[in-house]
Amino acid sequence: MIRTRFAPSPTGYLHIGGARTALFSWAYARRHGGQFVLRIEDTDLTRSTKESTQAIFDSMKWLGLDWDEGPHFQMQRMERYRDVAQQLLDGGNAYWCYASPEELTEMREQQRAQGLKPRYDGRWRPENAAGKTPPAGVKPVLRFRNPEQGDVTWTDLVKGPVTVSNEELDDLVILRSDEVPTYNFGVVVDDWDMKISHVIRGDDHVNNTPRQINIFNALGFELPQFAHVPMILGHDGERLSKRHGAVSVMQYHEEGYLPEALINYLARLGWGHGDDEIFSVEQFIEWFDFANISHSPSKFDPAKLDWVNQQYLKIADDARLAELVAPFLRQRDCDPDSGPDLERVVALLKERATTVAELADAAVLFYRALHPTLELKQKHYKAEARPALEALRARLTEIDWQREAIGEAVKQAVGEFGLKMPKLAMPLRVMVTGEPQTPSIDATLELIGREEVLARMDRELPNFPG
Repeated sequence: MIRTRFAPSPTGYLHIGGARTALFSWAYARRHGGQFVLRIEDTDLTRSTKESTQAIFDSMKWLGLDWDEGPHFQMQRMERYRDVAQQLLDGGNAYWCYASPEELTEMREQQRAQGLKPRYDGRWRPENAAGKTPPAGVKPVLRFRNPEQGDVTWTDLVKGPVTVSNEELDDLVILRSDEVPTYNFGVVVDDWDMKISHVIRGDDHVNNTPRQINIFNALGFELPQFAHVPMILGHDGERLSKRHGAVSVMQYHEEGYLPEALINYLARLGWGHGDDEIFSVEQFIEWFDFANISHSPSKFDPAKLDWVNQQYLKIADDARLAELVAPFLRQRDCDPDSGPDLERVVALLKERATTVAELADAAVLFYRALHPTLELKQKHYKAEARPALEALRARLTEIDWQREAIGEAVKQAVGEFGLKMPKLAMPLRVMVTGEPQTPSIDATLELIGREEVLARMDRELPNFPG
């Protein structure tokens, strides 16, 4: 059975790059009827936090990336790592190293001074440490004895054949002095124990893969298949960071993006299916494969994400959108239960909005009066419009409060006073909504409601000259 995994470290929020890795791993398992495992790699004791762990869970649940097994926590598996480390030690594939941090720093400085690549020199390998007495007061680390000759070769599902010479690799630490496993050792044990068949991760891990393969081989474990996905860069080609808009996944939730839109956008970051831009999660699962993953880094484009989210808002169910908009309105001192039906409001406004937050901003005028700025008043409050507005105000008290009747009343006032439509519609829009741009004025007035429209007109008409 195909089994993939997502194995984040809980040292911060789940960001865009991590979310895409999780998405690709999840989709591959789902496409092939396999299982998706969640593992929390929490061995960085100084930086791992419960808050970060919860943020990972919240982000994945919001995105709909459900896991079949886990979450497994590495810190709950210490005995297993030590048992496997002892197996390597007993087989001559690991040894204790007593070099102090100061000693290793001096070693690397000397290597750099000689123009050499800094690397551990094997000074505590058994053949080099014969007759040495371990120094007092130094807790040793356990190092993996990397093969000195030959190559490590694997066929990457994205990058193709990859070969690394063992001469480029040194004897990495697999257990720290506190006997906590290092990354490269822990993931090998975990991936084997959890029967992971496909390791899908960012290509910043390519350098780790030959080290892990050597550990797999030393333990006699069957290798999983590896797929290294190109990195996501900022628009300027630099490594993605907060300044490029790469924030917490949950911040996108807080800013009013739809999870299916973010999934769609992440799927297109480094993968494609012809010219398809907008597609469902179900389509993505059906289409996803490694052959269509780009070999080049992708660039994160916030404007493109906004466009994708806008497309999803347009087709979103109005009742669902109303539920999403309501808390945003409350944050803006509006009571969504005290005005027009919110479903009708979002149906009118959603074509123009990029996010749910923008949709809420546009909906505010339906739930509390917005006062026009002085600049808007000076631009649109003209003496020639006042008689027509007064006549329109009188008509609005009598008509059926329907969009068609409101529109007809506006047209009658324009015709009666010989005005062009913008000369009446613009000041009317500003005085009632406080904004220069809204959906069609008749539909807007209908939703605001007769009493509120008349009250707002009465408040602003005295501000017109003439």
